[in-house]
Amino acid sequence: MCPDGNYQDKLRSISELSVNEKFPLPNMSDSATENVALLIFCKRPKLNQGKQRIAETLGAKAAYDIADRLLACALEDAQNWPGPVVLSPASVDDIGWAQGLLKHSDVTVIAQPEGNLGERINAIDLELRQRGHNGIVTIGTDAPILNNLFYTQVLSRLKDSDIVLSAAEDGGVTMMASSVAWPDIKNLPWSTDRLGQSLNDLCVEAGLNVEFIDPSYDIDLEGDLVKLMADLKSDRRPARQKLLNCVLEIVNDRQKLVQAGAE
Repeated sequence: MCPDGNYQDKLRSISELSVNEKFPLPNMSDSATENVALLIFCKRPKLNQGKQRIAETLGAKAAYDIADRLLACALEDAQNWPGPVVLSPASVDDIGWAQGLLKHSDVTVIAQPEGNLGERINAIDLELRQRGHNGIVTIGTDAPILNNLFYTQVLSRLKDSDIVLSAAEDGGVTMMASSVAWPDIKNLPWSTDRLGQSLNDLCVEAGLNVEFIDPSYDIDLEGDLVKLMADLKSDRRPARQKLLNCVLEIVNDRQKLVQAGAE
């Protein structure tokens, strides 16, 4: 447990992790995890929307292709989730799109309401708890490094913890899980390198016990793709291999353009 530790102390080099180890997810027969939902906040990939920091250096088409493959990775995890899955698209206009994404036996689509990310998480969290979910594991679509190692850890820790987080290298979080309702998180510094520490502190101040599983990272910048290529080389999950091939093609095309410009 990490009730009052510094957030940065929970980080260690991703290279220390055996990110491709195979850990079977537990079934949900355990009463402590039987109604734990995987909640995925997602955006419909569109050209010139999303992944703009990648678009700045690699172009809009590359950013779109990467966003599309990242979404597929999150859906791959959802398809293998042993409990209920909730997809939360960014717009009510995309409910129909989201309803066609998965063939999971227990999937619900709930569009995100208005507000910043904290307000949206609070609102969806409240609705799911009113529907009877006793635990919610929330992810986005930016962390394809997540695998059964992380999911097994979070399900195990949720049995005895209020809050479970995976710290991201950029100061945020890639996974935020809770067995109780979140405190009011709307005023946290979202999309900054202070988010993880602030989230930890807020939960501790609210009297909640916080645990950290292994750290991870998300894909926001071109530089993140270099690390991702190395980490996905031995990851045999189909969507991860397609993402790897997509990134390799984009990087190779960029190198060709640079070489052509130098000639």
